[in-house]
Amino acid sequence: MDSIDPIAAARIRFVLVGTQHPGNIGAAARALKTMGLSQLILVQPEDFPSDEAYRRAAGADDLLADAVVTHDLASAVADCRLVLGCTARSRRVQLEEHTPRQAASRLAHVAAEAPVALLFGRERTGLTNEELQLCHAAVHIDANPDYSSLNLAAAVQVLSYETRLALRGGAAPEVLAAPAVPESRTDLATHAQLEGFFAQLAETLEQIDFHKGRAPDSAMRKLRRLYLRADLDEKEVRLLRGILADAQRMARLAGEGGVKNSVG
Repeated sequence: MDSIDPIAAARIRFVLVGTQHPGNIGAAARALKTMGLSQLILVQPEDFPSDEAYRRAAGADDLLADAVVTHDLASAVADCRLVLGCTARSRRVQLEEHTPRQAASRLAHVAAEAPVALLFGRERTGLTNEELQLCHAAVHIDANPDYSSLNLAAAVQVLSYETRLALRGGAAPEVLAAPAVPESRTDLATHAQLEGFFAQLAETLEQIDFHKGRAPDSAMRKLRRLYLRADLDEKEVRLLRGILADAQRMARLAGEGGVKNSVG
């Protein structure tokens, strides 16, 4: 009998985004099954279902049959409390960075209470900056700098193995030295709730002319990092959105007053 917690394992989603080669989907399913994991999500796969995927799955046909296929990454992780993106270091999007072992430890900890997701990007280009914006932190697999190209399915195997160790409670010294994991909380905001807040925040900043003609991207990236570090709960998000709603209302009133004054 498997020694990992089946409930926590079932809450950990491995999300493949824009996978180009169906064989990698099959090999990823095989990697997950060997580690006692089963939640495979496919976002806009280029070729699926596919005979090649089933051939490479080598007996993990059930994971492919149960895989959820979606055209929208945001909806695939909407109810997740933690979303991590597997990516290389050189990105404009500055995220807290974990090793695979640190990431697995954090995923297993949060999965005891709520769904979590680990994202993997396209074989050639990885995750886009927009997709990384949906993540709480990044995961980087250390590799030979002279030949750091890691196959997608191999990356899934590395992370699924580390996740299995974390689910079994095996903590290495590296994990103990990682940033402290907060105590379990059942009231933390979901990914969808946070994204709704961020969308309203961006809209409000535009309405009050916060950017003064400058590009808003840099400010929003910094604000996202700030609020994600805060581990906001549902009540806090509602409070912040209430403040934003009042700011939007005042901006509309000010705009209407300006129009009336210009007419008068």
